[in-house]
Amino acid sequence: MAAPGGQLALTIGDEPVSGYRGPTACKIVGITYRQLDYWARTELVEPTVQSAEGSGSKRLYSFDDIVRLRVVKRLLDAGVSLQKVRLAVEELAQRGQSPADVTLVSDGTSVFAVDDDQQVVDLLRKGQGVFAIAMGPVIEQLKGEVALFPAESLDDEAGTHAQTA
Repeated sequence: MAAPGGQLALTIGDEPVSGYRGPTACKIVGITYRQLDYWARTELVEPTVQSAEGSGSKRLYSFDDIVRLRVVKRLLDAGVSLQKVRLAVEELAQRGQSPADVTLVSDGTSVFAVDDDQQVVDLLRKGQGVFAIAMGPVIEQLKGEVALFPAESLDDEAGTHAQTA
């Protein structure tokens, strides 16, 4: 049964369940069907509405699946290797989280997750805690503390050195 927006709707019991077909998911995320197929077969991102079961069957991806696909694509675009993306996704799953539950940060080499508790973990090092400093509050605090001390002029220092030389 076709639904609007490239979705296919199935009826399970009294509730219709809808999802996005593979080609539609590819268009939304900006990946090739070959990538989508590989990621599904290797269990990186599997369709949760309906998986392919034999020739001619259609995979159906939920909105959450589309979010996961987009995250994988963005991490790859940021220069993170597919192997590291896979490790990060697996670590999130082991922590009972999905990419939609956290803010992901990457420097192209590693992948960090920031959860609602503002905890930062390195997903490639099995959830090892990471030390992070928000510089805004540090700077504001230092402005107040530094104001309590006298600053010295460069001219004062240069004059002292000129007289002793």
